[in-house]
Amino acid sequence: MCSTSPSLSWSLHPLYLNSTAMHQNHTATSEFRLLNRRTLIECPNPSPFLQIDVSPDSSLSDEEYLRVTVTGVLNPSGRDWVAMISPANSNVESCPLSGLLYAQTGDLSELPLLCHYPVKAQYVSNDPNYLSCKNKQCQVHDLFGNCIVSTCNGSITFQVVNIRTDIEFVFFTGGFDTPCILTRSSPLTFANPNMPLNGHLSSIDSSGASPGSISVINAVTDQVNSVNVDSIFHIGDISYATGFLVEWDFFLSLIKPVASKVSYMTAIGNHERDYAGSGSVYVTPDSGGECGVAYDTYFQMPTPAMDKPWYSIEQASVHFTVISTEHDWSVGSEQYNWMAADMGSVNRSKTPWLIFMGHRPMYTSSNPVTSVDPLFVVAVEPLLLQYKVDLALFGHVHNYERTCAVYQGQCLAVPTKDANGVDTYNNTNYSAPVQAIIGMAGFTLDNFTNTNSWSLVRISEFGYVRVNVTATELYWEFVDSITRNVEDSFRIIK
Repeated sequence: MCSTSPSLSWSLHPLYLNSTAMHQNHTATSEFRLLNRRTLIECPNPSPFLQIDVSPDSSLSDEEYLRVTVTGVLNPSGRDWVAMISPANSNVESCPLSGLLYAQTGDLSELPLLCHYPVKAQYVSNDPNYLSCKNKQCQVHDLFGNCIVSTCNGSITFQVVNIRTDIEFVFFTGGFDTPCILTRSSPLTFANPNMPLNGHLSSIDSSGASPGSISVINAVTDQVNSVNVDSIFHIGDISYATGFLVEWDFFLSLIKPVASKVSYMTAIGNHERDYAGSGSVYVTPDSGGECGVAYDTYFQMPTPAMDKPWYSIEQASVHFTVISTEHDWSVGSEQYNWMAADMGSVNRSKTPWLIFMGHRPMYTSSNPVTSVDPLFVVAVEPLLLQYKVDLALFGHVHNYERTCAVYQGQCLAVPTKDANGVDTYNNTNYSAPVQAIIGMAGFTLDNFTNTNSWSLVRISEFGYVRVNVTATELYWEFVDSITRNVEDSFRIIK
């Protein structure tokens, strides 16, 4: 956990006295995410025949699928599950040292279930033959050779990536809410625990320093492999690890097919940075204690310094200004002054297009009270108009929405249809930036709760945006990642 204090703090604000409830609404938690806050109970009458077998069982590659088979189960239950634990020598019964760290965050409840967070977990009932006990095995015969005790088996598959520690699989019952341990496998090791993995590229050309996820990444991979792609931009809420470091490993493995081939540029979001007492603008515990440390380490953008995650890059005819909505953007702040200086220094004869990016939006038709900070809009939106930003892109809200050329809630210009029916904005007589939310790459999609005059297109589907830019035209398409259909398109001409 991040902290502004170098030592443990035992004087806690009442807000933090139940950090389980506090984190539950902010860090994309689930039953599984709360496992290490459960109390381990004793299993009643475990079967003496229980065993876990894993195939393959040694020298694991950097990425592969393991078949985990549980045998010797007397009474299969829908609440039986298997967890992948790291490291393999973790103590699954008590962890007093971890208790001190939980107390630092304000969690004074009983000690957690595991000293180490389960990396993955599955219910054994994912094997359709498990609960019906179609795969029986006789364990005890009578004197006449008749089976008098039979047990049931179940097999499930785990994808694993090289997390550089030994792992083991533990068989639980009682579900995720009242778990108890039945048995555990032998340790498994990776063949190359010290090998560098998941390389990804980012641009160093900077003037600034001077469940949906799978379908989207598959579609983007096809784009990268089939057409000329210069860069990918991911505007905050990168992995949703929120304090569970191993999930960064799985995310980096997920994006490797594209991030190792083209520049994978990022902006920081609330789930990477925000935490009380950490210096972020918003004091929610959305980062789970990461406070931007993991993000800054994994995605080294061309920023002025650590924990100053704003930067700009230029590619062909486009200048990209990327900011942090989680750091101080108020008028006169360091980041505000940087924004003004950066956008004001763009040579529009050399790079005629100016695209602005940040995580939290200025306009949304989905829960605007909780998704839009009016102070951010008041402070930063005038800069977009002043420096004639062509396009402003945001995430945070999990859907797709495109505005007119908008300023202070009013459409200063609306597009016309070209001969092909594509919305066309004429920026030869600049009016205001077009703004778009492109938060539809993963997690759970948001519905639309409002209707606004400035909102022209609203789509709640998983997908990605592709943009083609020349010196005089910006052409944009939103592509559904499942059907590969173009759901929205527009262009801006100069």
